[in-house]
Amino acid sequence: MDWKELPKVELHLHLDCSLSYAVVSQIDPSITLEAYRADFVPPAKCTDLADALRCAPSSFPFMQTEEHLRLVTFDLFEQLQADNTLYAEIRFAPLLHTDGGLSPVQVVAAVEGAVAEAVRNTGVEARLILCTLRRFSEAQSLETVRLVDQFRGTYVAAFDIAGDEAGFPVDAHLAAFQYARDKGLPRTAHAGEGAGPDSVWETLEHFDPWRLGHGVHSIKDPVLLDHLRQRQIHLEVCPTSNVMIRAFDAYADHPIDKLYRGGLSVGVNGDARTLVPTTLSREYAALHDTFAWDAADFYQCNRNALQAAFLPDDVRDRLLAQLAGGYQPYL
Repeated sequence: MDWKELPKVELHLHLDCSLSYAVVSQIDPSITLEAYRADFVPPAKCTDLADALRCAPSSFPFMQTEEHLRLVTFDLFEQLQADNTLYAEIRFAPLLHTDGGLSPVQVVAAVEGAVAEAVRNTGVEARLILCTLRRFSEAQSLETVRLVDQFRGTYVAAFDIAGDEAGFPVDAHLAAFQYARDKGLPRTAHAGEGAGPDSVWETLEHFDPWRLGHGVHSIKDPVLLDHLRQRQIHLEVCPTSNVMIRAFDAYADHPIDKLYRGGLSVGVNGDARTLVPTTLSREYAALHDTFAWDAADFYQCNRNALQAAFLPDDVRDRLLAQLAGGYQPYL
């Protein structure tokens, strides 16, 4: 089967780590494909999450002006359209894109405006998630979550924390997530990617996220799995990414199938298309080849994702209907 034919929902996708060679070379024609592969793309097998993240800063200089932010956003929508994406939530850290003199507000406004235009031009529905990073200070996290509040009602939909969870404690981000709770802001959080179940418990206790980015090491704690299942906390799972950072030795060792068959709300995601050179079509092919997933499984995971998406109910209902129509010939 041509997996590109299936409509797809992707909730876990980093804008600032998804620059194609096409847009990088458009911004700086001196960069060759060989240099792009050497500097922007990590090895197929990294030592750990921190090792994979070492390539991320290569992309940041290409996102320091309003025009470049727009180009990078349009580039990602072209990638999503080619993958037959119905809906995507695109996340990025605004404070990483102020080196050229833009304010954080200008950064968010530029990306939000580009998303609005790209949604109209491509038909791919989308929302934005603004990220703080584990290595950020309390002041930086608070500045980021206040941007989510300031842009409420636009394509900006939620708050997230990303980065190396094993290397940085939660303390600097408690105030930001309390602000999010007080303001009723939707929120997700990376956890259980580069650390174990204790990190997931800590994240749930202190950040109270509605979803978890990755969450895959929860498989090691049956009590935690029951908690996630009962609270219907959606897991934004990125299998190829997890294998690449050696969270699991091989694709066949990844727990996505056990999580899904165990009744948890699971979605399939690519994570970061520069750092993790994959697409959802490739993920679907790997899941089919490894775990015998078929169209019914992908349909259920995409329904899970839409049910957990940071969307108004009318938009969610429209997308659920489109998803059902798109899968009807394959079920």
